[in-house]
Amino acid sequence: MANQTETILQTLHDWIDTGRLNPGDEIEEAALVQHFGVSRTPVREALMQIEATGLVRRLPRKGAVVFKPTLTEFLAILEVHAKLEGQAAGLAARRLSAAGARSLEAATEACETHFATLGEAEPDAYYQLNLRFHAAVAESAGNPFLLDMIKTNARKLMAYYRARYRYAGSIEASARDHRAIAGLIFARDSEAAEAAMRQHVQFDQVTAMDLLAALG
Repeated sequence: MANQTETILQTLHDWIDTGRLNPGDEIEEAALVQHFGVSRTPVREALMQIEATGLVRRLPRKGAVVFKPTLTEFLAILEVHAKLEGQAAGLAARRLSAAGARSLEAATEACETHFATLGEAEPDAYYQLNLRFHAAVAESAGNPFLLDMIKTNARKLMAYYRARYRYAGSIEASARDHRAIAGLIFARDSEAAEAAMRQHVQFDQVTAMDLLAALG
């Protein structure tokens, strides 16, 4: 039973990460039961666990839906997320291992290669590379609790970050920022790496409003 619940939970996370589930989408218990070929018990347990993280909410007459923030909620989550990502970059600059450096360089180069070969095309593919870069930074921080917090907060904003890469110039700017942040981490400049990462993940209010409107 525990394994079934974990499989369902991981799949829901993957669907949010890849955009198969987007903010406001309803998650039907019956559909999950049929998809996984299980009873309702592990499905309900998985939904309870993901609901506890704030990624899913229960709405009257709709049931479980993927979290869809208001503007106020969006900006509040973003404020916390920027600080968490910044802290991770600062810690990575202090704790970067040889293996972590290789992973970070590979992730940074992948983002640069995408822009060099595809430009602003295939934004969803670039977003997956962006996730890889941020994961490399967070893992290099060497703090599993911080890593879990970053993942949970990122999933609440993931659809909006993904949508951002459809804006002209956003992939180029992102890849450029990634190289700058990686350089500061490689240089062991903790304070500058933290500040650069915080700036990188922030949106201004106008951009936030545009993204919220774009996703309805």
